[in-house]
Formats: sequence, C-alpha cells, structure tokens
Amino acid sequence: MAFNLEMYPISYLAKYNPSTQKWEEEWIECDRIPYSQLQKMNSAEKDKVLSHRNQLGLPTVSYTSQYGYGCFEGMKAYPHKDGGIIIFRPDRNARRFADSMRGLGTPAFPEDMFINASVEFVRRNAELGYIPTYDSAWEKDNFAGASAVYLRPFMNSEGAIGVGLAKEPYVVICATTVSSYFKGGNTKAVTTKRIRATPFGTGCIKCASNYVMSALAKKEAETDGYMEVVFLDAVEHKYIQEGSSCNIFFHLKDGTLVTPELGDTILPGITRASVIDLARAEGITVEERQISIDEAMESGIECFVTGTAAGITPIESITHNGKEAVYNNRKPGPLGEKLQRILKGTQYGTIEDTHHWNYKVK
Repeated sequence: MAFNLEMYPISYLAKYNPSTQKWEEEWIECDRIPYSQLQKMNSAEKDKVLSHRNQLGLPTVSYTSQYGYGCFEGMKAYPHKDGGIIIFRPDRNARRFADSMRGLGTPAFPEDMFINASVEFVRRNAELGYIPTYDSAWEKDNFAGASAVYLRPFMNSEGAIGVGLAKEPYVVICATTVSSYFKGGNTKAVTTKRIRATPFGTGCIKCASNYVMSALAKKEAETDGYMEVVFLDAVEHKYIQEGSSCNIFFHLKDGTLVTPELGDTILPGITRASVIDLARAEGITVEERQISIDEAMESGIECFVTGTAAGITPIESITHNGKEAVYNNRKPGPLGEKLQRILKGTQYGTIEDTHHWNYKVK
C-alpha cells in the first residue's frame, strides 16, 4: 500500500494572525462519508470524493508553491491490540515542527496546539471509521505489513510571489492509511554524488525543498537496480549522512551501533532517537559520530535505515565507487530485527510502553 491519496474526510487548518499574534483554528469537513460507504462506491464516484478532499482552499501562488518554502512532519497513529488508538511521540514531532518553522523565519506553531490538534484529528476521523482496526495476523511478520495512520502536518505560506518569508503561515493536518513503505525485492543501497544538504543550509529541518534532491537520487538508484541511496557529506564526500528520506545506522564488528551525529546537515529523526534509546536499554553501546563510507564498508556487520515511514528497514549491501559491501549475508541483521520487534510491539501494544511514548486517543 505505502502512501496513497485516499485522504481522510476531516482536516485541520490553522492560520497565524499577525495583528493578534495568535493562531486561528478551524476544522474542514469535506464530507462525512463513512469509510464503509466509501469502499462500496465505484471508482468514478470514489475519485470524485477523494478529489474534493484534496481541495483545502490554500493559495495557489505562494512562497510554498513557487519556491518549495515550507516544512512538514511525518507521524503515525496506531491501532492497539487492546482496541484503542495511540499516536507515537507527537511531542517530538511538535518540537521539530516548531523548530523547522523557526528555521524558516516564520512564526512557530505552538507545541501544545500541535499535540491537541493531532489527537482531536484522529478522534474525529475514527468516528467515521477511517482508522484501521488491529489485526492479530500482523504479528506473524513482526508488523512488516501492518496498517497505520500516516499524519501529515504541514506549513504553507500565505498567497505571495517573489522571494520572501511567510508572515501569515497556514498549518494543515491531513492523513491517510499506510502500510509498508519500501517495495519488496532487494534491499541494496548505493552512494550518490548528489548532495542532500550543505553546512549552514536547511538539512537539519524538515524543509519541503530538501526532498527534491532525495527524490532525484533515489529514482536514479532504483533505475540502476537498488532500493535505496546513501548521501555523503558535501565537503569531503567521505562521511555518511542519510538515506533518501531516513537516518542510517551501522552495527560494527566491535559491537558498537553507530549513526551520524546530529548537525546542520542531519535531520533529527524521531525513529532515530527511539532506536538509540531502545538499543541502549538493551545494553548496546551507541555512538553518534562521523562515520566514513570506508569504515562502514570495512567494519560494518549490519546496516539499517530508520524513519517514520521506513520503520527499521535492513540494508543488505552498500555499493560505493563500484565496490559492494554485503551485510549479514544479505539477510536482515539480528540487532535490527530485535529493535524493530520492540519498537513495533510498543507502537501496536503487544509490548509494554516503558518509555511512555504513546499518546492515547481512545
């Protein structure tokens, strides 16, 4: 399934009023068609409904549409085994979203409003049956194909043309149901000469324009038969940065788990932070530091990428300058599988949430 455009019928919209310095909120009900009724429609009827749901009344010409000036979040809500619904770590998404907006020089959306709106958003759409229900069959493959709600909060500027910064930004929350992110087949990765982020740039904020380079590089990798692409640093082109849209980890021969340290070119991923905490709780030494492509290829015994959409996804090999390093005989590594089992179990409610990461909706 991955991402699709079968958007939920109820969306959230807020707009900053510079005269009052407050955010004005509203709920947009495109329709109140229950999910069960939507699924009974023929394709033409369904397309008409879904097309209407994508029209949120945002300015067509804006700093966002013209220059890619904007930011967004990716977060998930999960159906729990106990019948409830939770949102995973929305406080961290709220903080990162506010940091991103400040990084773009526009008024930041308050973190408490972000959390409250996210919870209410899930609750309202759940009333119409749009939240998937828990399926015990998901446990058989460690939730690899399980469904979840992908929430997409994003910022859009007011109507504008000419390069500038937003003074009256909008914030929207919409969502759709998703399952596994990566396609089946190989999990090979290849380095790219393209640069994702430069020092003193926007690499550390979830800026919309950052993802153009990621999309180009990933498509090139897929054309050459790889699943994923690995970016190197902009200065020396030797230190690992990220995957196409995810953070990256290497389990080394000495037992250490290494991931690139945060800085102005690395996105502070929520799944990244969660994996670090889970690994340390399991007694694994975790280092956040520079790791060169040579060290990763020579000393790595396992590699995986992490992200809200990706979860914890194993990488079977990395190819750099024509040379391939294979990890764990091309099979998912034991550490990544263990961490994935704990992470997904926490999110879907089969494992106790000892870190208190889950926000209960109902």
